[in-house]
Amino acid sequence: MRETHEGQAVMTHSTSAQENTLPPLTPGPHLKRIGLVSVVACFGGLLFGYDTGVSNGAERPMQLELGLTDLALGVVISSLIFAAAVGALIGGKLSDIIGRRTTIIILSVLFFCGTLLVVFSPNYGVLVAGRVCLGLAVGGASTVVPVYLAELAPFEIRGSITGRNELAIVTGQLLAFTINAIVGNVFGHVDGVWRIMFAMCAIPAVALFVGMLRMPESPRWLVEKGRHEDALAVLKTVRSPERAAAEVAQVEHVAEEEQEEKQVGVRAILANKWLVRILLVGIGVAMAQQLTGINSIMYYGQRVLIEAGFTEGAALIANIAAGVFSVIGGIIALYNMDRLDRRKTFAIGLSLTTTCHVLIGFASMLLPVGNPLRPYVLLFLVVAFVFSMQSFLNVAVWVWLAEVFPLFMRGLGIGIAVFFGWSTNAVLALFFPTLVDSIGITGVFFLFAAVGAAALFFVITQVPETRGIGLEDLEDDVTSGRCYDFRTAKQSVPS
Repeated sequence: MRETHEGQAVMTHSTSAQENTLPPLTPGPHLKRIGLVSVVACFGGLLFGYDTGVSNGAERPMQLELGLTDLALGVVISSLIFAAAVGALIGGKLSDIIGRRTTIIILSVLFFCGTLLVVFSPNYGVLVAGRVCLGLAVGGASTVVPVYLAELAPFEIRGSITGRNELAIVTGQLLAFTINAIVGNVFGHVDGVWRIMFAMCAIPAVALFVGMLRMPESPRWLVEKGRHEDALAVLKTVRSPERAAAEVAQVEHVAEEEQEEKQVGVRAILANKWLVRILLVGIGVAMAQQLTGINSIMYYGQRVLIEAGFTEGAALIANIAAGVFSVIGGIIALYNMDRLDRRKTFAIGLSLTTTCHVLIGFASMLLPVGNPLRPYVLLFLVVAFVFSMQSFLNVAVWVWLAEVFPLFMRGLGIGIAVFFGWSTNAVLALFFPTLVDSIGITGVFFLFAAVGAAALFFVITQVPETRGIGLEDLEDDVTSGRCYDFRTAKQSVPS
């Protein structure tokens, strides 16, 4: 135990010295094993991306076939996202109880069942039920997969390993856009064409289920449950023997101190003002990500491009450009994830996306409908926005959320933060078609720009750094409030 400068007792994990004396990360079969684990787990991200991106192209034929109003369509699209908010909250807590791996396996079954309900839905009610089922799976995956990867990865490459899930998400969205464009333009005249678009989701769901049956459980979760030998056995498959033993000893030390302090559940969070603060900051980061409007573009990009002046078929094809640059941006983000500080990455990303919002607003205002340049200028700016978002914000946000919470509250903390993020996303998804109809894309993007400026101020003044810090060492900084001393924190992070 030690005292903070305000006299509040908090625990100290003494991990700074331990981090410095850990055996170095060495090449070998264990690194290949980490790579295999990340590929399999990231099928959850691929499903996340496909299920959220498929509506961008499927929503119009679905609306016509079922005779849905704009509001009813908004309910169908947003039902997945509202359910994802609940899935994130439940998934995080469930993974704390039954394990990360077991939870991901359950989510793969939900993905498959939800897909069947949507594809074979005879009416609006069953369709919404299927979307809710998919939403629970998407929300759970958004919470559990990053935590699973962060807890298995060595701290030296934790950013790039955890960030692969976001790359899988944007790859899933690109896959959805590409399949939508092919199916929509070739079979657009066929009734129920949107069902074919949704059906493709069943394939990665099966791959996730089969793959995770052969993957290990999180060693940090195993230690927390007292299964120390199992944790060491898992770590020996993804580390050198010396490094595995050192890391298990480190995690055991943290777990013992948490048990001594009886730190469990919401009560423990509320008893420490720094834990309350990091939870509020996590909520703010998750909401700021969604308030950029990125997912409104991913869900309704075809609608925005039609508003810009493209025909329906051309808009489906143009959507692919956003998907391609999402993947390119994701690759750039992975490259920078262990090279740029998280705070710097957030600031660059919000600066770029806010600039794009302003430019889209002015371009839409200065180039009237009918101007031949309008659709191409707006497409370029929308793609620039998506590229900026994926290069600097999306990957970094998910990695940061998976890192920043202490072990005893990690599943709950990320679950609560992502719950608020998904809730924000759902409200935007519900009202975005109506908002575009009422104030046009000019007003919508100026609104996003104003929110982006506020989010930039929030990030600069409130978000602590996590790059290059071991999870156990970071836990001490967060619990004590030392992580908010940004000048000291910056000096302690390796370049």
